Amino acid sequence: MTGDDTTPAEAPAPSDARIAPTHTGSLPADEVERLTTDLIAALKTVYDPEIPVDIYELGLIYKVDLDDDRNLEIDMTLTAPGCPVAGEMPGWVENAARSVEGIQDVKVNMVFDPPWSAERMSEEAQVALNWW
Repeated sequence: MTGDDTTPAEAPAPSDARIAPTHTGSLPADEVERLTTDLIAALKTVYDPEIPVDIYELGLIYKVDLDDDRNLEIDMTLTAPGCPVAGEMPGWVENAARSVEGIQDVKVNMVFDPPWSAERMSEEAQVALNWW
């Protein structure tokens, strides 16, 4: 996670579905670590209904910014722009992120650049989908 006073984290590199847990603001490092862990757990409860893998492991979360007021801004994508739940999934992600204790506000942005590809999936997702 990055703060408003830092350069935003880039989309994960291919084969890396992880969000960068960095923050250089004034929040204590242990709090940022807890928020990061809890946010990842919350995001892992959201599934693409057509794929039996959570959106975090699929690599659909591109960027998470955490500011010093504990507000999140999340950039995410879909496996395909024509996904039937394109209008609903950002709300699912927002609700999951809002469930994290200490988070004040959440904004979810749908982005399609760079386009999602299977290389963004974690090894866990690849195993679950038998892509080995």
